[in-house]
Amino acid sequence: MTKKKVLVTGGAGFIGGNFVQYMVEKYPNYDIYNLDSLTYAGDLTKHRNIETIENYHFINADIANHDVIIPIFENYKFDYVIHFAAESHVDRSISDPGVFIHTNVLGTQVLLEASRQVGVTKFVHVSTDEVYGELDFDPTSYFTEDTPLQPNSPYSASKASSDLLVQAYHETYGLPINITRCSNNYGPYHFPEKLIPLTISRVLNNQNIPIYGDGKNVRDWLHVFDHCSAIDLVMHDGRNGEVYNIGGHNEKTNLEVVKTIVRSLGKSESLIEFVKDRLGHDKRYAIDPSKLAQLGWKPTYTFETGIAQTIQWYLDNKEWWEQIISGEYQSYFEKQYSI
Repeated sequence: MTKKKVLVTGGAGFIGGNFVQYMVEKYPNYDIYNLDSLTYAGDLTKHRNIETIENYHFINADIANHDVIIPIFENYKFDYVIHFAAESHVDRSISDPGVFIHTNVLGTQVLLEASRQVGVTKFVHVSTDEVYGELDFDPTSYFTEDTPLQPNSPYSASKASSDLLVQAYHETYGLPINITRCSNNYGPYHFPEKLIPLTISRVLNNQNIPIYGDGKNVRDWLHVFDHCSAIDLVMHDGRNGEVYNIGGHNEKTNLEVVKTIVRSLGKSESLIEFVKDRLGHDKRYAIDPSKLAQLGWKPTYTFETGIAQTIQWYLDNKEWWEQIISGEYQSYFEKQYSI
């Protein structure tokens, strides 16, 4: 029996990397291909435990390079494409929006065209709740799949653009697709430029933790393992052409998250430093995942259990994140943005 071939783009990143490991371990009868260009946030050391497993394969390539991607697809004839690869840091998109358009929009179009040409079984595009814009602080309001797209940052605009391209390829060419839009992820191997890993690393090094504005911006937190199981379900059972929101129903202010980490590590809240707010900072994100729940999915982590597991992982893997924020990345983190 011929093995199904699953291409995971951005599989050296945070969410894509966790998904690669999830798929390799859960589906030994699938060949899992990790395609990544290994930018600053790409790291293959996370895959040392699977790199010798027969059904894991790595391809070093830039998704925006048409002349490279098309022959790869023609050679391997992938059955499924799970598209994570993206520039994802909002602050970086404000300072350098061009690279986000190049990777997130052009790169997605190249992958879609390659998928169309070889006739993939399904193209799953992993997007973000940020494409919906922002919610007010009314706790009864949520993003649904029918919420209009109103992105407020160059990052979210680039993701909304790629979402529309995916839908266009479905409507114009009949490409089988699903789009998933997730809330903020956290968990193992999170690159330390984002709120939770940056806070953990700074607390452990007794460094100040800069927080934008008053810290009252609200995010819905989703453990990366729950996200992986959701994408697995959508890949296999998602209705062709549909969008599925993935959320954890774990809404916390940025300040609550930071204080939780500080307390858990036994440090003083005096490390917290409020700084000038980010440009166009969205107030609140919150997702209604009931459509996905109808397929049988529900999160297994509460924020309390998930953050405890994540903090412990960083304590147990200090060598990994210290290596990331030193050496060739040191200059990047010296000019690091606030959270």
